[in-house]
Amino acid sequence: MRRRLSLFAILTLLALSLFGPTLATDTASALCADVTPEHLTPSADCIAFMEANLDPVVSEIQQDRYTLSNYTYWRVGPQAVNMYDAPNGSVVGQQPEGFNFVIATDTSVDGWIQIRGGQWLRAEDVQLIQPSYFTGVTLLNNLEEPFAWVMDNMYTSDYPGGPQSVDNGRLVLRHQRVNIFAQVEVDGWTWYMVGPNQWIEQRMLAVAKRVERPDGVSGRWLAVDLYEQTLVAYEDDTAVFATIISTGLPNWDTREGIFTIWARTASDRMSGATGAPEAYDLQSVPWVMYFDEDRSIHGTYWHDGFGYRHSHGCVNLSISDARWVFNWTQDAPPNEDGEVVTQVYVYASGDYSGQGILQD
Repeated sequence: MRRRLSLFAILTLLALSLFGPTLATDTASALCADVTPEHLTPSADCIAFMEANLDPVVSEIQQDRYTLSNYTYWRVGPQAVNMYDAPNGSVVGQQPEGFNFVIATDTSVDGWIQIRGGQWLRAEDVQLIQPSYFTGVTLLNNLEEPFAWVMDNMYTSDYPGGPQSVDNGRLVLRHQRVNIFAQVEVDGWTWYMVGPNQWIEQRMLAVAKRVERPDGVSGRWLAVDLYEQTLVAYEDDTAVFATIISTGLPNWDTREGIFTIWARTASDRMSGATGAPEAYDLQSVPWVMYFDEDRSIHGTYWHDGFGYRHSHGCVNLSISDARWVFNWTQDAPPNEDGEVVTQVYVYASGDYSGQGILQD
């Protein structure tokens, strides 16, 4: 009698055909363990493994096309700007000096834009901002080995501590993902081997790596690495998603510790420090998850600097990543008390005091 294969069996066979059995039995940490500062030449087995596994075993999530396509984002100022009740109308208020962004409605006219709330701004007082279309990835192998995003277009170096090599190096592009096969220390900095005779220094990478689940944390939880500027989502001990983020600038630090998401909202206005040089006012911030007092994980339309510190203490994600995390945490199975609880573990895998900082 002919039997039908179950969906699980089909997926298993497909995975084996795509990735091969070596991913389950051989790892970079085992095959490339002999790469050291004194012995940089990898073994034949290590080279073969690298050539067969240059790309991480991941799948990009879907973009949040609705939010990205249905709204336009505008920077106001940074000087103080008047708001009007109609095009060429009367002044009804003022957007104070600061780091300010608004969302326009569909009723704008030449020379003027209308913002949420009904006020009008002169087009010459605002600048259209293109939000990031970056997306994180779901993890298909439980993050068995670390991988990284490249922070800028560059050529790899032939050896750790060496210059970028145009002739012999490999061209990698900004936000490209690379596997990590070995690492060595040179002059106080870590260099990662991302292919045969291909090395990148740690400041040019944001590394996604596993972290041990803290005591008392279970179910669906998020790990925020302040050193690497990455976020990894877990279901108990299984890593399921990873992306790059932006956390707090000096004096606006994202605090380390274990927290619980205490509120969620699909959109929220954020403002602070009115009248001060660092004043900000952000209209309709998407996919907001509050976890540490007024600090939140949220979507970000005003910059594309993920992988660098850039915020006032919140955890900035791309809009698409924030929607994925928002839905994933909201749809978590309830605990024994019938509550949906998502914990956030904020930690630093290294000393990040001098790590990448991006400011306007």
